[in-house]
Amino acid sequence: MHPNPIFQTETHDQDVTFARTRGFGVLAVNADPAPLVASIPFLLDESGTFAELHLVRSNPITRMLKKPLAARLVVSGPDGYVSPDWYGIADQVPTWNYISVELTGTLTLRPQDELLDLLNRQSALFEERLLPKPPWTTGKMDPEAMSRMLRMIVPCRFDVSGIQATWKLNQNKPDDVRLAAADQMESSGIGHETQTLARQMRQGGPTN
Repeated sequence: MHPNPIFQTETHDQDVTFARTRGFGVLAVNADPAPLVASIPFLLDESGTFAELHLVRSNPITRMLKKPLAARLVVSGPDGYVSPDWYGIADQVPTWNYISVELTGTLTLRPQDELLDLLNRQSALFEERLLPKPPWTTGKMDPEAMSRMLRMIVPCRFDVSGIQATWKLNQNKPDDVRLAAADQMESSGIGHETQTLARQMRQGGPTN
């Protein structure tokens, strides 16, 4: 979380919608000598109350799930480097703009018989975004091959106790300065999904 509150003005619903749409993040749990992390796809319910996910059975986090674990799920969006020259005003410094939503909660292992339904709902969510391509379904798998794959992963539930987010989009700059930086971000940005980031910078976030 960025400490400046000007970058934390989006609503709970906007943060949840962003995380739900993204559907992919980094799961982190405490461990010795360092936290364990896993990059995972997930399904988040509409209210942001809980997420469903699966882990590879051999993942060290899975082996820790003999009891519920405190965890954090970080969902990152577009990001990009901002050159001070882009602002057109003096005495500025480089920075990095980005969107990140952090969900804090408790991770638990779920019964194995819930796994297939979870995978079906997960694949359906993303396959429908590929229309008009006919959607892939688990029914296309050879049953024996599907059974082997199911044995390699486990279903989990992440109950969300808090959501915090950073939408760092140069909201602390005058509008003309922010828009000038957005133009440069779109045309010559360094980062990830810089055109999407430039669009968010022009809006000053999804609320404007």
